[in-house]
Amino acid sequence: MKILRIDSSTTGASSVTREMTGLIMEKLKADNPDAEVVTRDLGVEPLAHLNPITTGAIRMGEDDWTDDMKAAASPEKAILDEFLSADVVVIGAPMYNFTIPSALKSWIDRLGVPRVTFRYSEDGPEGLVDGHRIIVASGRGGSYGDDSPADYQEGLLETFFNFIGVTDITIIRAEGVGMPGGREKAMAAAKEQIAKL
Repeated sequence: MKILRIDSSTTGASSVTREMTGLIMEKLKADNPDAEVVTRDLGVEPLAHLNPITTGAIRMGEDDWTDDMKAAASPEKAILDEFLSADVVVIGAPMYNFTIPSALKSWIDRLGVPRVTFRYSEDGPEGLVDGHRIIVASGRGGSYGDDSPADYQEGLLETFFNFIGVTDITIIRAEGVGMPGGREKAMAAAKEQIAKL
């Protein structure tokens, strides 16, 4: 088994989602002691946002690449290959201004590749990624519940991963951490969820 851990919080050691991804990894490694673990910290080493060169290198066939696209292609493909080779992906996803951190969005942008992770057929879009499990460590300062119109965080992640074919998605939520006494309560609830993984 290969486990990919993605952190995206910019708050360092005080991060709720980093604490959660750490606890999730402890649980997964206890259950799978021989698992290979790969870690990518987007909060410390963010990816550049897509630009015409990287977008072209991701989306066009190799016969159409310019020299700049060829130079950009290898690191872009490495991000995608890292994701595709993982059996389980643990994602630390704090809510920043009602959505995910821009560094996490930049990572996701490298995964949505036509004819690799999805394609359009006569019946509409079809996800091509199979056999992956996603575990999202969701941290929220306020309380939003499951169906808030102000949530562009968990819904975005579920929609994207479903779009590319991943349906095994578990969300572990620590909500209301910005409220008085909220962090302790939210983390206690999150730990109960993690224990059931």
